[in-house]
Amino acid sequence: MKQMVRNSLAELLGIWYTINGKIKKAKQRALAGEFILSIYFHAPSAALFESCVRWLLKNGFQIIPTQQLLAIKAGEIPFPKGAAIITVDDGWRTNINNIVAITKQYKVPVTIFATTEPVEKGGAYWWTYANKAKQLHLIEYSVEQLKKLDNIERLNIVNKIKATLNLQREAMYPEELQAIAESKYITVGSHTVTHPILIQCDDAEAEFEICTSKKILELLLNKPITQFAYPNGDYSSRELELLQLAGYQLAFTTKTHYLTEDVLKQQLELPRFEVWESGGYFETISRITGVWFNSKTKKNHSNGQ
Repeated sequence: MKQMVRNSLAELLGIWYTINGKIKKAKQRALAGEFILSIYFHAPSAALFESCVRWLLKNGFQIIPTQQLLAIKAGEIPFPKGAAIITVDDGWRTNINNIVAITKQYKVPVTIFATTEPVEKGGAYWWTYANKAKQLHLIEYSVEQLKKLDNIERLNIVNKIKATLNLQREAMYPEELQAIAESKYITVGSHTVTHPILIQCDDAEAEFEICTSKKILELLLNKPITQFAYPNGDYSSRELELLQLAGYQLAFTTKTHYLTEDVLKQQLELPRFEVWESGGYFETISRITGVWFNSKTKKNHSNGQ
């Protein structure tokens, strides 16, 4: 019931943004080359993902590969007008039909950030185990509470749950990740080994998560892995240093900025707008155009973050 109320109110707000011209203005600014739209998903339905791609293409946007950001930053190609990038976190198995198939249909590039342990070992993502355990009254912690714990403590709780519950695989199989990586429309990046909250890890754990995930993916895919997405968007100066040492070239946060020329200079701290996967059409359009995050965006630009 709460979710239905939330979605209804959000959709009304999205309709209001359409009526008062905020979405039109944001679209015009992007088409004029003021910024690139940076959009990300997790496990959308095929209908949701396709509707976003169709809206972008219908409204004059070009969806560019994330690696093109390096050439733009270096000045090798001009800052584009009407550009968008699309990224996807975690490596859900549903992405194969709901995202990869659509990228081929519409010939648009997408970067998928995979968490390696669920790919290699199967089972569910750790937060799925935690949610199920909470429902069954096996633990008192919510997922958000677990995120705030020291990583070792969180892992101990999650591993005890895994020993009790047998949940279905949520991530792609290794051979499925290999297959999609062969597509000219798909780039694979790293999303750590176990999807921890990196700032809750000690130095050795953080290095393991960032460096080992890269090595695993490079061995599996026989391709260089140069892009990274921070789990939960959390990072510190330590993570930035580790990414540089590991040879990553781009890294994506959950900061809700527009991707301007100035913001692009911080290539290991790139912003993204999240698409809420249970939201309605007008909320979704508000999100992919950045209007949904408008107040935050203005604040972040004004203080130079």
